[in-house]
Amino acid sequence: MASNPTDEPFAAIMALAQETQRLAQLAVVQYTPVVESIVRSKSRDVHHIQHTLDRLLDFGFYDPMVELFRRLCRHFYFIDPAAAASYVLTYRDMWDPEEGDNEDA
Repeated sequence: MASNPTDEPFAAIMALAQETQRLAQLAVVQYTPVVESIVRSKSRDVHHIQHTLDRLLDFGFYDPMVELFRRLCRHFYFIDPAAAASYVLTYRDMWDPEEGDNEDA
């Protein structure tokens, strides 16, 4: 029985989605201690915090990473409220399609 030609692209997309999910899970494992350390130590290292937020934004599609992002933004807000707000807006632009739709209306 010959395979359906539409099965190959679908299989490739599914494999990509599974790999993306696996990478997101790995990122949570790697970034949880980083965020915990920043918050626990009350770090004011703006460069380190911003670098970490930038990396967390890459995984804004994955709820556990969003929780880490929110936690770090709350910490950062007390250091630089404008920069923290900018990160929230960036998250919304990247990952919240409903927010973008409201702006166009």
